[in-house]
Amino acid sequence: MKLQKKIITYLGLALVLGCNKTVDEKKTDTIDYYEPTWESLTNHETPKWLKDGKFGIYTHWGIYCYSGINGNVTWNSSVAYMDPESTWGRDFERVHGKLTPEFGYKDLIPKFTGENFNAEEWADLFAKSGAKFAGPVAEHHDGFAMWDTEYSEWNSAKMGPKRDVVGELGKAIKGKGMKFVTAFHHSANWYFFPTWDKTKDASNPEYSGLYGPIHEEGDVPNKEYLDEWKGKLVEVVDKYEPDFVWFDFALDIIREDYVKDFVAHYYNSGLKRNEEVIISYKHNDLPTGAGLFDLELGAATKLTQYDWITDTTIDNGPAWGYRSNLEYEPVNNLIDNLVYRVSNNGALLLNVGPKWDGSIPEKAKEALLGMGEWLKINGEAIYGTRAWSKSGEGPGSEGSEAEIEVIDDLKDMNEDHEEEADEDDNEGADFGSKDIRFTTKGNILYATILGWPGESVIIKSLVRHSGEITGKQAWGYVDLDEDLPGHIGGYYLYPDEIESITMLGDGKPLDWELIPAVGLMVKMPETKPCEHAYVLKIVRK
Repeated sequence: MKLQKKIITYLGLALVLGCNKTVDEKKTDTIDYYEPTWESLTNHETPKWLKDGKFGIYTHWGIYCYSGINGNVTWNSSVAYMDPESTWGRDFERVHGKLTPEFGYKDLIPKFTGENFNAEEWADLFAKSGAKFAGPVAEHHDGFAMWDTEYSEWNSAKMGPKRDVVGELGKAIKGKGMKFVTAFHHSANWYFFPTWDKTKDASNPEYSGLYGPIHEEGDVPNKEYLDEWKGKLVEVVDKYEPDFVWFDFALDIIREDYVKDFVAHYYNSGLKRNEEVIISYKHNDLPTGAGLFDLELGAATKLTQYDWITDTTIDNGPAWGYRSNLEYEPVNNLIDNLVYRVSNNGALLLNVGPKWDGSIPEKAKEALLGMGEWLKINGEAIYGTRAWSKSGEGPGSEGSEAEIEVIDDLKDMNEDHEEEADEDDNEGADFGSKDIRFTTKGNILYATILGWPGESVIIKSLVRHSGEITGKQAWGYVDLDEDLPGHIGGYYLYPDEIESITMLGDGKPLDWELIPAVGLMVKMPETKPCEHAYVLKIVRK
């Protein structure tokens, strides 16, 4: 469907986004201690390693990678409990059996075997993909912890794989020089299973360590629940020293003082280790500046003045975890996703869903390695760069009035790319040769073209051109009417400031001409240096 039919626009978020400050040099010595107050915690800064790294991977691996049948596999079990007559509920019963006071989700844990889980192999794959930070979902909504926790016997060290997944991955990922991510969804465990429903096993106190404390529907989380929520987080931070604690939604159902206490504890742990750490959050779950704002399946559609990150998934379900009938995003789409977000001042956290036996699906491996091959050649335009004064031009840069959009497929941003879209009209086109995205580093401007343009390309937004003004007069022409066709704010290039233009992966000087009121024309190399997207390196004097 076209963009307007598929997006969910986040109304009012511009006022409350995570405009977390950026630290370009280590400044941990400027703050001696964080108090558990928002006044103190909003002084935190986005780490330089994240601003430089841009691309990370996390894994949804748990019981749900066996139990999930269709749709979002991480939610299949909850829907089966809450709405057994739904399609998901009936499918769950057909495949796994009817939910009763005796039988339930807990009984699928032995099927989550993990015999092929190899943390070193996962870490090696993530490093080869070009990711600079990576890690597991430490606990999802289902209450099953993926580490050896003292708070519950329902964990991967004692059941299922019988492995300390968080601990093993932490060691392997750090060993590859990547920063370590632990993701937490466990805030929502409070209402994920109906512990008030006597017809289901979730109502049995014997299983409360998995399904959550017994309570009536609609009750506020109790002290037992809040203490365990915080205790698990502190345990992981102190035991495994993650660099990035990522939160899913529902953080706002936790009592505020518990949240502030944990955030302060985590940031202070970073100070003690002299390491830059960060928390991400969704919606309005932290105040502006206390962490990094995250957009699930989303993107800032315009250049932002604040830091943000997208979590999205390598499958195009989106399933978020493994199921047998999955299709995966092509490498081209994944690269476009990364380039688009980086040019708008964002970063990308890409989910991979391993199988229940611990192996990563071959198609997911191929996609990740494809990203890695592209980044070997073109990573210079991603790593260590910053957003420029304009993010890009082309069909994928136009038409959206919303600052933030959540979409099924980023290519639907390109709905006006008519010559490349299907005739039936409802699907947008892949980004192509008219879509150009900018990043910068030092005196270098990188222009990434998201499709091969042929013999030459004209980048219109690098020169001033307004209305009917042409020729030499256009260089000095100023018109503040931003509604004029072709107007894109930000810096333009001067005719005498370009020292050289080359293409990454080719390296040979390219012929170019800066044409007043038209654009920067660059002649392409005779052969493509890579697949998917092509980066012009514009060196300025």
